[in-house]
Amino acid sequence: MSAQGVAVLLSWMSCCGSALWRYYTNSPNYHIFSTRTTIKLEYEGTSFSEWSVPATCSVKNKKSPKTELRCSSPGIHIIKPVVTGPDPEEERYLSVDSSHTCFLCFFHNLNQVLLTIWIYDPENADPNELLQNANEPSLNSIVLSKQLASLGQSPTIHTFLKRKSYFPHGKVNGTWRISLPLVADDALKEIKGNKVAFQDCFIEDYLFLLTFPFLTIPEIPGFLPVTSPRGSQLIADWNSCFPSGVVLVADMETFQTNDSFRTWTRIRVPPNILTDDERHNVSDVNLYWSGIFFLINGIVYFRNLTAFTRLGNNENLPEGGIIGLSSRKWCWSKYKLKPNIKSHMVIWTREEIYLGYPPLRFVKIITIKKLRKILNMPAAGVLTIQDVKYTGHPLEIALLLNHCITCTTVKRLYIVIYSEVTKEWVLQDFELDVAIDSVVTSRFPYASISEVILWDKHRVYYSYHNFTVTGVLQTPTESGNLSRLAHGSVISTVFTDYYGNIIVKMENNIMFFFKIYTTDAVKLHLWTNNQTKSLFFLNASGKIYLIYVFDDGTIYPQDYPVRLETQSIASKTKEKCPFIIFHHNIMYISYVLDKGHYLSFWAQIVYPENAGLYITVESYGPDILKKESQVLYEIASGYCTKTITVTFYQTVDYEAVKDYFTLQNKNTGLLVVRVRPSEYTKMCPAAQKVFQVAVGCDFSKFIAVKGFDRKSCRWHDFFYIIKKSYLRDRPSKNLRVKYDWKKYGCPLRLNFKEKFHPVLQLYSDDGYIEDVDVNFIVWEIHGRDDYSFNNTMKTSGCLNEAQTWNSMHKLNKHLPLEYAWGPENYNHCFSYAIGKPGDLNQPYEIINKSNHNHLVWPMQHTGMYVFRAKILDPNYSFCNLTAIFAIEIYGTISSPNGDLVIAFLFLLMLLFFSILVLSYFHYMRIYRQYIYAPIYKTRRIKDQEK
Repeated sequence: MSAQGVAVLLSWMSCCGSALWRYYTNSPNYHIFSTRTTIKLEYEGTSFSEWSVPATCSVKNKKSPKTELRCSSPGIHIIKPVVTGPDPEEERYLSVDSSHTCFLCFFHNLNQVLLTIWIYDPENADPNELLQNANEPSLNSIVLSKQLASLGQSPTIHTFLKRKSYFPHGKVNGTWRISLPLVADDALKEIKGNKVAFQDCFIEDYLFLLTFPFLTIPEIPGFLPVTSPRGSQLIADWNSCFPSGVVLVADMETFQTNDSFRTWTRIRVPPNILTDDERHNVSDVNLYWSGIFFLINGIVYFRNLTAFTRLGNNENLPEGGIIGLSSRKWCWSKYKLKPNIKSHMVIWTREEIYLGYPPLRFVKIITIKKLRKILNMPAAGVLTIQDVKYTGHPLEIALLLNHCITCTTVKRLYIVIYSEVTKEWVLQDFELDVAIDSVVTSRFPYASISEVILWDKHRVYYSYHNFTVTGVLQTPTESGNLSRLAHGSVISTVFTDYYGNIIVKMENNIMFFFKIYTTDAVKLHLWTNNQTKSLFFLNASGKIYLIYVFDDGTIYPQDYPVRLETQSIASKTKEKCPFIIFHHNIMYISYVLDKGHYLSFWAQIVYPENAGLYITVESYGPDILKKESQVLYEIASGYCTKTITVTFYQTVDYEAVKDYFTLQNKNTGLLVVRVRPSEYTKMCPAAQKVFQVAVGCDFSKFIAVKGFDRKSCRWHDFFYIIKKSYLRDRPSKNLRVKYDWKKYGCPLRLNFKEKFHPVLQLYSDDGYIEDVDVNFIVWEIHGRDDYSFNNTMKTSGCLNEAQTWNSMHKLNKHLPLEYAWGPENYNHCFSYAIGKPGDLNQPYEIINKSNHNHLVWPMQHTGMYVFRAKILDPNYSFCNLTAIFAIEIYGTISSPNGDLVIAFLFLLMLLFFSILVLSYFHYMRIYRQYIYAPIYKTRRIKDQEK
């Protein structure tokens, strides 16, 4: 944080509230906290005397509440302010390392697709670079970048989901420029530098998020603020796959940002739509790509770029009584197995639940009366909906139900899981008794199986391992009553991240920390005074930061060092992680398994001897995969190493089954898998890996015919005629066809004597995968059948008559030709038990890479053929893989029309006889002339003239 930023923050936070102290660095998110780092200390209060630091650290001004600290040796250093008065300030155990990572990468987004990158030293950076809003490098950064470039430095960008790499294509004034495509499903990226050192310092890798711009709603003059009730806590929502996009409702304004509050806009509404009381009574908010949903007095309103709309009966929503809105909190952007069934938000009343789908379509999925019957719950008592949340599974929703009989002192909570795939409601093995007036809120952490964190005003409850371990979060004193440890304050919110960290923030900003699967919490050092409203969020790097909202309507973001703060507490409590290291080779968060594929990975844990740890692999979802595992064990020098190798696969045979599509649907679905050590504590680093395995069609894959492209020819559409005698159905008229160049691509020109053997190739969005070596079929999409195959059934090795287009079309006359034959009804001909005897001299119409079956052409005419190829093997893919290719035949002399030949010969003969007749009369005239006018008379006249 810059000095100016610290001053602004202190001016607002030091006016009132309890005394406390904090520390900052110039490195964003406390990336670098080493012996080279300048640590800025600040005390907030009136009783400061001086700073107490160890001898290995030096303070710039020991008597100043704001000063700088440098530690010359790595290790844990006890830092605290000495104050006047009876109550000493708490001490922190700052863990300073000796890392040689000193420099950071800075990127400036020029136009969403072109990034300018340079290297800067946070200890000698420009204030704009420290605030992450610089448009160009400072002089120091230019010199540093040029120096590192001369040593071979060249930053590259790597994506996490698709594992793509992008390299610089130019250097300008000490910067590198890299072009990136904007894609929604590969937004998480990392800048990595070469292992090049300058003055024994390396570059820290930088994780960031870059996707399509998330538009914020502009402020419009004359519009009025929309707020929460006066004195209420902050309300917020964020986009799960773009956490930098946030909407925040305070009691004086509503704010929206798309860059983690480096900039923001105020969201206001048109006048004369809401009363003043309604405008200041927002109880919930939900952020969507195209706008913001507000819950006001039980009614949902939608604010987008152009309008502010009340939603009701026209959108299939109730006109009142709505008590909550919720959206997904975890991003599964790669999930495309069943893309049309995924809702984006849930809305509920005490007795009804609605799911929201794009753009503004809502569907009521259940009522409490119907749900009671489905779950066979007793009719006695009152059953209402308390809370609804999306779970860690991409397609599941959890209901928290209240049930009571007399409803005077205690009510019982139940959890019901709804699957958007199966449409089933399942009552979980979970029960929790709470006070009748308790308002319980739930949050499902990032996990594979159903884990839930719940809280009311005073306590936090947990339920782990698919609701089999349930209890109250414990504290060293007060039996888990956090309010008593927080000076009577109540719980404001519970924040969770992707690494299993969970922070409980009280309304007075006292915080407690625990990790998923742990059952006790520790109180964190005080970071913010009790008068400032704050809330936790995740930034574009997945790191935790705090937002402070001040009474004048301004906002200030501040990084929060959760790792350093928990390490400090652990140094005091002597709590340690039971293992030394836990790592694995799971590179992605999403995998897609097609037929015949398998997923194999390993995980390894190193721990002190006799600790007895192991690795657990848990999956949640349909039972559609088999699992094999192998464990290797090694012990040396007092440490044990366990390595587990796990393979997921399927063994279903889809060939010659009665109901192919039903069997496919039964064996597709989504599993969420978690790999973790058997034990860990709050002080362990990220101690679990959660990923999803989708079994089904990978929509990023497609096939193409080898040798065809769309670039080697000049694009132009044209029309051609197919004679009726060449068509399969023998229509009464010729067929006029338009050749769609964009759809069919460039045709392959072949001489009529050339046979053609198509070879299929499998591709994905990332490029070529493999040649397809299974059976496939081809057909001319416009109905031509004037082609054949060079192989016969007999030469192909058939024992019975093989399937052909004609035979399959006869069996499925009710279906179009392209659906008459496919993997769902394919039977091979290489067994006497399958099929029936017949003429084996017929053409064999099934092709694969190795059977040398070629397409052959007619000898009498040329033509244009547009074929579609389709995979026939039922065990190759869940996808209906097809490809189009076109072939133009040339070189033959077309047979002439008989009538035309006769007419031509008649005209030719007529012309011949006409010439003969004319010649006859012509010579007769000449003959008569010489008979009646002798030549000697002409000569005599000429002699007389002489």
